[in-house]
Amino acid sequence: MKIIGSETHFDFMGKIKAAVTISGLVILMGLASIVLSGGLKYGIDFSGGTLVQLQFKTAPDLEVIRDGLKSIGLGESTIQEFGTKRDILIRVQRSEEKLEAVGSRIRNSLGEKFNKADITVERVEMVGPKVGRDLREKALLSILYAIIGIVIYISWRFELQYAIAAIIALVHDVLVTMGAFSILDKEFTLVIVAAFLTIIGYSLNDTIVVFDRIRENLRRKGKNTLTQIINASINQTLSRTLLTSGTTLLVVVALFFFGGEIIHDFSFALLVGVLVGTYSSIFIASVFLVFWDSRSRA
Repeated sequence: MKIIGSETHFDFMGKIKAAVTISGLVILMGLASIVLSGGLKYGIDFSGGTLVQLQFKTAPDLEVIRDGLKSIGLGESTIQEFGTKRDILIRVQRSEEKLEAVGSRIRNSLGEKFNKADITVERVEMVGPKVGRDLREKALLSILYAIIGIVIYISWRFELQYAIAAIIALVHDVLVTMGAFSILDKEFTLVIVAAFLTIIGYSLNDTIVVFDRIRENLRRKGKNTLTQIINASINQTLSRTLLTSGTTLLVVVALFFFGGEIIHDFSFALLVGVLVGTYSSIFIASVFLVFWDSRSRA
């Protein structure tokens, strides 16, 4: 099945400067947001703290809940709906109390604003600061190990320049997605690390398909330049790229809108990652191959 014929002649390589400029600006915006906001907004998995899930008989006003929590001295907290409007998640960054005590204090405090009998404590979880720090380090290591494995695999299957090009594209995808999270003030949790690893795998698969066609066309390049070969290869794989990305996006969009609050940020990361990964496999990875070739000829 093809949605675009194999004889298309879109000049992707002619748009390299514009693509690199756009990518650079988007990444700079994301990095600026991270720096100005004091770093990523780590979730309770990484920062440590206490999470309390409450269920109300009727949908409560979040501002009333926020006002009710100010009087009990639990420090900075975040409040959000979870699944339904009656289910509320409260995240408290630090608390030395026992879990049951934290849940009871919050329930008692909100009992002054709502009917206490209408509030049920569904769960209370705590992650210590040291555990959160360890989880953060392990999450970074998991991404690092994935990148090292990718370099080894692509260097073995193709050549070193292809491995470096793929890594540049993957770093591009992660930075853009991370920047989107910072700009939209979304939390960075273990679930998002899983989403990043998924994005890396998806983007890499797309890039390898293009690389494989480039290598095949290089064997019979004739008088064509590398730029012409890359352009032809991208055009030849374009239908497959759009079909794969399109069907994946249908699933991710469905998850984003209908999957519920618990996987909302995960599906958002995938949504951004799939779009950016498709873009980078066409433009970003290919740019480095052209750059490498021009340097080797200099």
